[in-house]
Amino acid sequence: MTEVRMRVNGVVESLDIEPWVSLLDALRDHLGLTGPKKGCDQGACGACTVLADGVRINACLALAMQYADKEITTIEGIAKDGEGRHPLQEAFVRHDGLQCGYCTSGQICSAIAMLDEHAAGMPSVLTPSVQPASAVLSDDEIRERMSGNLCRCGAYNGILDAIRDVAGRETVS
Repeated sequence: MTEVRMRVNGVVESLDIEPWVSLLDALRDHLGLTGPKKGCDQGACGACTVLADGVRINACLALAMQYADKEITTIEGIAKDGEGRHPLQEAFVRHDGLQCGYCTSGQICSAIAMLDEHAAGMPSVLTPSVQPASAVLSDDEIRERMSGNLCRCGAYNGILDAIRDVAGRETVS
């Protein structure tokens, strides 16, 4: 067993775990955080997406030990204290961006990081050169940047509408 200390949703946690325990299993089985889901357990579906120091990662592919002394944020920790739900959670509800809900926590965590990446001017396949933060986030750009998150129910139109809403866009491009 190895002791791993990390900050999870603002709380310092100390876990005694085997070195091969994934971050996803540490969060779910050792800390009782059931928001991140074990979908494919291969990094292909995005249901396990969490934020590590603000960057989205597939928790099923990460060893918990890799994230010692890091800030891990799950869906349970994205709302600020006393604020209720995060704006993306509200938008997902408002725009029917969820059906069964299995992928929703990963979708929302990924969308939070994706909006931050775009605002910081990080490139993507569609925008290989860094663009100014004021550049419009097109529907195709949203789809590309969210392509690592799958929804078996097919709630993609609602997910796109929710992200577009939070990004401050009204119309489809």
